[in-house]
Amino acid sequence: MSPGFSVVSNIFAKLVRSPLTLWSSTDTNVDMKMPPEMVLFDCDGVLVDSESLTAQTLCADLRLHGLDISIEQLSDLFLGGTIMGVAKRARDMGAALPDDWIDRFYQKMFAVLAADVEAIAGIEFVLDQLDRAGILYAIGSNGPHRKMEITLTKTGLMQRFDGRVYSREDVPTPKPAPDVYLKAAADAGIAPERCVVIEDSPNGALAGKAAGMLCFGFAADTPAERLNPICDHVFKEMRELPGLLGL
Repeated sequence: MSPGFSVVSNIFAKLVRSPLTLWSSTDTNVDMKMPPEMVLFDCDGVLVDSESLTAQTLCADLRLHGLDISIEQLSDLFLGGTIMGVAKRARDMGAALPDDWIDRFYQKMFAVLAADVEAIAGIEFVLDQLDRAGILYAIGSNGPHRKMEITLTKTGLMQRFDGRVYSREDVPTPKPAPDVYLKAAADAGIAPERCVVIEDSPNGALAGKAAGMLCFGFAADTPAERLNPICDHVFKEMRELPGLLGL
């Protein structure tokens, strides 16, 4: 199973020491006339409310392997990376993780999400507005397809994104590289500068900006001050989004 499972938003901190040193948004300002031609959503924390479930499961699992860490500490240490990065950093911090820990943790978390994950409040309203306006939308995630299949099916969102679900498994490099967003736009035949990315982590926002796209930060859980330096606009309620998109 791929190690590309994303644990984004206000749950895990930066798995790279400082993604801001890898991908800069300072030269990717976009002057866009609204509405856009395409909206690209991150998955965890933007479409599905998986963050607290994932955090609780991870804390409990790491504790079993000798690393006693709180959810608050997770928020500071592991934001916006991959499960492979989580494993490496946890081992560096003293966790005695077995060689097959990644696969084991996937299975544990998939079971939790399949049972309890819910859609982000207001996201169906947003998708309805995009449909009415004839605006394309897709998903660009650091997570594997299997995880998104589970969460999107459980929440009833999979059918809304049929054929437009993109994973870090589909591209050479995960976020904060722009690859997954550039692929989604290219496959739809839409220029990057006509796309808006919706993200809830600095890591993901850096990916959107590096792709040359407008980026709106969803700060329902992530502190706005972590998104403000990167995103073009930050909002807290999903039902605000259609207005921000000019719908």
